[in-house]
Amino acid sequence: MIDLSLMIPFAVFIALGAAAWFVLDFVFNRNSKAVERLNRLQSKSGRQSKSEGATDFLTRKLEEASPALAKPLLPKSEKETSKLKEKLDFAGFRRDDAVTMYLGIKAICLVIGLILGGGLMFLTAGLNLSGLMRLFVVGGLFLFAPDIILSLLAKKRKEAIFLGLPDALDLLVVCVEAGLGLDQAMRKVAEELDDINKVLAYEFNQSNMEVQMGKTREDVFNSLGARNGVDDLKTLASVIIQTDKFGSSVAKALRVMSDSMRTTRRQIAEEKAAKTAVKLIFPLVLFIFPGIFVVLVGPAAITVVREMLPAMQNR
Repeated sequence: MIDLSLMIPFAVFIALGAAAWFVLDFVFNRNSKAVERLNRLQSKSGRQSKSEGATDFLTRKLEEASPALAKPLLPKSEKETSKLKEKLDFAGFRRDDAVTMYLGIKAICLVIGLILGGGLMFLTAGLNLSGLMRLFVVGGLFLFAPDIILSLLAKKRKEAIFLGLPDALDLLVVCVEAGLGLDQAMRKVAEELDDINKVLAYEFNQSNMEVQMGKTREDVFNSLGARNGVDDLKTLASVIIQTDKFGSSVAKALRVMSDSMRTTRRQIAEEKAAKTAVKLIFPLVLFIFPGIFVVLVGPAAITVVREMLPAMQNR
């Protein structure tokens, strides 16, 4: 065990240093009201009012603090940075500062985990090897929690796109066959899907905006498939690009692709239904069979014990 009295001066020094840093930062970095108002107008495009909520306040503070917090966790190479940005794109976070904000959140989670782990260490095991292990375990769990949440969000978003794309293609076929161009048809489909599948509606609106800004249709649809990580969207991009190059019917190609996607979705549902019987074995064996065994065999076992016990005592 380490004597805690030796750590008191260090703790007091760290606390006083932190307090002094916060005071100096507040005094010397305090902007005038005009500068603060201009910063708010710039960050919120002039739409932020004085009655901003707690969420907007925390978001603004996180934007300001994330570059400094994320600096120790920044990837060392461009390849790692691009992979992290790709994961954030799959989850729908596409701001310019998404990487720094994400790493800043990871740093905050690490600090919270170390604080909670330190409290758990002093309350349960004290300052020894077991307590330090608990500290590192809690800190590690909080450090990797944002990665797990990001993966779950990306998976949920991909599933929403996968499930909503056949219906969107059917609407797209109807609009194209009614005489609309592909861009106008995508805009109409995005309007119709806004209340049903906001993720897919947002992606179609984003593609329309890129086309209006002057990007070629090939680049727009390649970007649509790449930034979401859904194979069906990549296939849709390839189909539209090929039909645009060869001049074939877009409506027929989209109808065939829609039928193919519905078949794929039905096969996935059938596969999950076939796996149900195998997955039910484990809860049956672990939870249901023991209860049935106790109910059916228990009375008979009690009767046998009562009948055999006097006979064994007489012997």
